[in-house]
Amino acid sequence: MVELPAEDVLLSELNRNLGELAEQMGVRFTAVGETELVATMPVAGNRQPMLLLHGGANAVLAETLGSVQAHLLGPPELVPVGIELSCTHHRAATEGLVTAVGRPINVGRTLATIGITITDDRGRPTCTARLTCLYRSAPDGYTRPRSFGDAGGP
Repeated sequence: MVELPAEDVLLSELNRNLGELAEQMGVRFTAVGETELVATMPVAGNRQPMLLLHGGANAVLAETLGSVQAHLLGPPELVPVGIELSCTHHRAATEGLVTAVGRPINVGRTLATIGITITDDRGRPTCTARLTCLYRSAPDGYTRPRSFGDAGGP
C-alpha cells in the first residue's frame, strides 16, 4: 500500500508544480488519496469559438491528472511519460468549473493506466478518458517533488 504525505502538504506541492500548460489553463488539484486524485479547471478561458469547453482542454486536464497520479503511485526512481490518451466527450460544458477524478486501473513496474472522469458543475459527465504512462528514468535536471516521498508502487 502506498503511503502519501499529509493531504494539505501534498496538494500544495502539486499545485506549485503544475507545469506551464496546466497552470495557464487554471488546473488546480483539490483532493488526493491512495485511490483517487481530484482536480478542477475553469471553463472560461478554455473555450473553443462556439463557447464550449475545448475538447483539447479536457485532454490537458486528463493527462495532467493521470500523469501526476501515476507519478504518485509509481516506482520512486522513475517518472511516468504518457504514451496513450483516449478521450470520449459526452456533453458540452459552457461555464463554471469542470472536475476531474482519476482512479488507477493498473499500476505496474513498467506501465500505469489511469481512468479519468470529468464532470460539470451539476455532476454530469462531460468526458471520460484513459491515460497509459510508461515509467522511465528521469531526464537530467528533474528533481522529484519532496512531498512525493519515496513511497511508490510495486
